[in-house]
Amino acid sequence: MAEQAEDIDDIVDHPTGANSSEQHDEPSSASSKPKNAFAELMAPKRKAPASPEPEKRPKDKAARWRGALVQYINDPSSFGSQVLQVTPNTVLIKDSFPKATVHLLLLPRSKKHYLLRPNEAFADPAFLAIVREEAASAAKLAAAELERLLGSFSVSNKPRLEATDYANRPPGRDYLKEIKVGMHAHPSMDHLHVHIISKDMHSPKVKHKKHYNSFNTEFFIPLVDYPLADDDVRRDVGFQNGNLSKDFKCWRCGKDFGNKFTQLKKHLEEEFEEWKKE
Repeated sequence: MAEQAEDIDDIVDHPTGANSSEQHDEPSSASSKPKNAFAELMAPKRKAPASPEPEKRPKDKAARWRGALVQYINDPSSFGSQVLQVTPNTVLIKDSFPKATVHLLLLPRSKKHYLLRPNEAFADPAFLAIVREEAASAAKLAAAELERLLGSFSVSNKPRLEATDYANRPPGRDYLKEIKVGMHAHPSMDHLHVHIISKDMHSPKVKHKKHYNSFNTEFFIPLVDYPLADDDVRRDVGFQNGNLSKDFKCWRCGKDFGNKFTQLKKHLEEEFEEWKKE
């Protein structure tokens, strides 16, 4: 998986534990030699290692996180199987913090566009056409992977799997319809990226309201809807902030869970089991 997080909440500090080796630099009193008070007084005092000012650390870490996608654009070959496809125009990677069974990111490589927000970047019709074409190809790959993972559970896919004449197999379930392709209205990462994601939201990486609502409200803007009209409400920051704070609604049945995230997650597990059987 790629090393980027989808939002700053996915960055986890790993403080030194109480039992780590850093806690045992000094020998215990039971095993140490008797101390010479004069020598101890005159001995140079050990200084604590210098560290950045605390208030600067989150800013630096956040900045590194926001710019993390550029490494895949600049040097995709160094990431092996984490990178699924490279073309002159885009790099397709797996999301390290997938919010569904299949979750990919398509990264445009155009330096003219990749630091722009979606509304600005997709105002260029030629660039938008390129991204749409490559996103369509990426969506087919995502659908094929979804079928590989879940196809054996699907009732509608069963005739296809059981067909003995491979060349004339029935089409089976249309997994491409289970894939969403779009953008977050106000991305939290610096570099332009398109989400190619299955609908199910079945993932332990869905941990809080923003994770869920950013894909299941109008905060998620289908790529096909670009360019947005100047008066499109989805351009409005206040409107989109409101989307992120909305009550939870099941993506499949529409049931309202208010602010009860634990209940939503339990329900999503149940819906996933039914959805994969369709």
